[in-house]
Order: sequence, then structure tokens, then C-alpha cells
Amino acid sequence: MKVLDLTRALSGPFCTMILADLGAEVIKVEPVPNGDMIRQWGPFDGDISVYYLSANRNKKGMGVDFRHAEGLALIQELAVKSDIVVENFKVGTTGKMGLGYEQLAARRPDLIYASISGFGSQGPAKDWAGFDQIAQGYSGFMSLTGTPESGPTRVGTAIGDLTAGMWVAMGVLAACVERQRSGLGQHVETSLLAGLVGLLSVQGQRYLSLGEVPQPCGNVHPVIAPYGTFDTADGPLNLAPATQDMWVRLCEILETPELTADPRFKTNADRMQNRMKLKELLEASLGKKSRMQWTSIMIEAGIPAGPINTLEDIFNDAQLKANRLVETVDHPVLGTLKQVGLPISMTSMPNGSVRSAPPLLGQHTVQVLTDYGVAQSEIDGLLARKVVYQHN
Repeated sequence: MKVLDLTRALSGPFCTMILADLGAEVIKVEPVPNGDMIRQWGPFDGDISVYYLSANRNKKGMGVDFRHAEGLALIQELAVKSDIVVENFKVGTTGKMGLGYEQLAARRPDLIYASISGFGSQGPAKDWAGFDQIAQGYSGFMSLTGTPESGPTRVGTAIGDLTAGMWVAMGVLAACVERQRSGLGQHVETSLLAGLVGLLSVQGQRYLSLGEVPQPCGNVHPVIAPYGTFDTADGPLNLAPATQDMWVRLCEILETPELTADPRFKTNADRMQNRMKLKELLEASLGKKSRMQWTSIMIEAGIPAGPINTLEDIFNDAQLKANRLVETVDHPVLGTLKQVGLPISMTSMPNGSVRSAPPLLGQHTVQVLTDYGVAQSEIDGLLARKVVYQHN
């Protein structure tokens, strides 16, 4: 499947990277002279954006002057020769460029066309630009995250962008299956807002079914105690003794059996009422060992537990290495490049998902045009007139 990637920043590139990881031929079309805006976002490895590196592997890179009439005409021709087009411009922009779904589908009825916007193509906010933090706040997601003291807090990654990319990638795969049946393409659409609302899960259902407005509760469980984050000798530990039996076992392990008879902590309801005092008492015992020591002890006793790792911890963790979640690839400038691979293992991909490094701006322009059937003389003319750019 040939994918023409007209996206920029993060949500669209993340979508097309998933498709590329799964085996699609993805052509990343970037505007010259500066390329995808994400190339300007730090931090940088040398002069290459780490942000860019995180979302663009396994693609071929092509540079085109979007402001040149010939450039737009060229992109239109490439689009109707592709199986899939993905874009994340502001709503209505592609129509003005001659690259809207209706315009392209009229020429290529089996074209699958995917769009990601900030807030959807309908409604009063349809013209708002799609920025992750704005969508996190608008969707209610931030209201669930943080503590009563901190107030609403954004998630530590651009989860609105990433979720929208994942949702639309799933939609594209479903459209591919439908095209095999009907022979027709379709318009697949999501937004940062829709993607986040789709993840509200039980918190959303609490409001829809019960009218409850969930509040942020930090690292504690909203209805179970003890359950959450506790300090140990060398850092925080997650503990989840979710049943009464687990609570009793926890007290035995911590050598505090008297707590099970304490009227403040006898039932889960009692413990919820006195959770802060209980946390203080438990941490007095947990402070005697490290988080990994306690993790082993708890797991062996059948109590869910695990350390709260830093990224340095997890990227050096034996479990991560055993599951080959980090892969390496050769980069033309940086040399050996480590990347988090596709977090899906498939028997058809025994060697992992990372096959080629994120492309340099215009790295494959001539190759891409040749593969689309453009004559060499025409390619030479496009280069000479600076309609397209080839990295040397």
C-alpha cells in the first residue's frame, strides 16, 4: 500500500509511522525550504530534532515547494496514484489546495483519505488549530489528572496527538479491508478532541450514567485503600492490594498485623476514611527496603506491585530488553540510532519494525518520483525550476 503523507507536527506523522511500521510504503512530502515544522522543535541531536526522529522512521522523504503551482499540481497527481492520503491541515485547507477528499475521490474512487483535525470538521470549534495541551484541557482529560492540590494537570506526553494518530491508523486499516470488499475508498476522520474523549473510559461513563463529575485524585485509587504510590528506601513504589485478603497479607509482609484489627482500617470503607494515616504507617515499614526488593516480595506473595521508574531505569530494564522494545537503525548523519519500535510483535515481522531511519529533508525525492512513473527529463526540469528538492 502506497501512502502519501501530507502531515506535519505529531498526530499525522505518528499515524503514518504506524502504517509504515506495519509495512506500508510511506512517502513523507515536506514543504521546502524548511520542511516539517517539527524539524525546528528541540531538543536536538546535533542539528537534527529529536522530536522529528520520534515520529518519522520507515518513510521516504520528498521535498516540494507547496507555494509553487507546479508543486501543488505534482502533489495532486501523486495523490491520485496513491492508495492512501493522510493530512492534518486545518479544516478546509486541503480543498483550497485542490487536495480535498471530494476532489481526489472524483478521480480515484478507491482512494482512502484520512484527516486529523484539532476539534473535528463540524461545530463551533472546527476552525480551532489542533494543539495538544488545548485539546487535553477542552476534552476534560486534564481535569482527571493531578491532585486536589495541583489542580488539572497535563499528561506527560502529547497524548492527544498520539491518540488521534493511533485512532486514525485503525480507521485506515479498516478502510483497507472494506475496500477489498467493495472496491471503494472512503474518508476516515478523527480529531485530537475525539481521540481523547474516546479514552475517558469509566470516568466518562460515570458522568453519563450517574451524573458524577470525577475529580483528580493523584496517585491513589478513587475507591480502594491502600492502593497507589508509597515511598520506600530508594524511591516510590506502586502497590495495589485490591482485596481484603491482599490487605491482610500486606500487613503480614510488613510485620504490622495489628493494623488489620485496628478499627480505623478493618474494612475498605474504614481505610478510605483514614487513608492518609494508613499511608504514613505503611511507609514506616516500606522505608526499610528498596522498591525492587519490595516488588519481588510482593509479587511472590501475590500482591500487585512495581517500581515507578525513570526513563533511565526503564530503558536499562531487563524486561524491556527481553521484549526488544528498543531497536537500532543506521542514520545517514547520526550513525547508529536507537528507537522505540512498534509495540506489537507479529510472526510476520521476526526482525522487528524499524527498517529505515527518519529521512533527511528531500532524501528520496528523485527515487519517489521515478517510482511514481515520472520521466527523468521531467524530474530534471522540476529540480531545475526548484519545484522539488533532492538532498545531496
